[in-house]
Amino acid sequence: MPRRVDHEERRRQITDACRRVVARDGLEAATFQAVAAEAGVSVRLVQYYFGNKHGLLVATHRAVIEGSAARFGGGPPGDVDQGPADQPPPPRAVLRAVLAALLPLDDARRADAVVLAAFHAAALTNEAVTPQELRGAPRALVDLVSAQLLRARDDGGGTGPASGREDAARLDAELVLASAAGLTQGILAGHMDGETGLAVVDRLLDHLVGPA
Repeated sequence: MPRRVDHEERRRQITDACRRVVARDGLEAATFQAVAAEAGVSVRLVQYYFGNKHGLLVATHRAVIEGSAARFGGGPPGDVDQGPADQPPPPRAVLRAVLAALLPLDDARRADAVVLAAFHAAALTNEAVTPQELRGAPRALVDLVSAQLLRARDDGGGTGPASGREDAARLDAELVLASAAGLTQGILAGHMDGETGLAVVDRLLDHLVGPA
């Protein structure tokens, strides 16, 4: 009997190849021919799964975001202080893990940061993708970070109207993620190393939620 095709695995094989092409050669280089060659499949198969280049690029962007999200809680043991077994990790530990997952601190994260920067640049001029198509991931990150900030402040006896605290947490979440974006660019450009980037993260969290 012929082997059953795992369509999700095949799509992942192709989007992984597209990520490598974009990281190495830029978004313009991600043609069906180049991606098919990188993936070791036919151009017809790429067309079958993604229809056109736009569909391939949007799926690749989503794959990069999902890969980053999978790293949030998946670092080496000790990256996140789990605390008691019956309680979630402390908010500050979660925030640090999220920010560390976003920074280009190893080859995989560096490649993903380069790919996301290429998509961001293309979206600024509506080339290949639009800003609206890339908006979901940043909004989800704001939700995640603001929820952890609220947890940290509630644990510390936060007071005041709930709506006001939520608004402040969302603005601070925007600040955190804007800082992470700036740190990412600085590390990619060689203006700072990863150790300094993490020190800046810790300094920011000191101000927002208190020392570790």
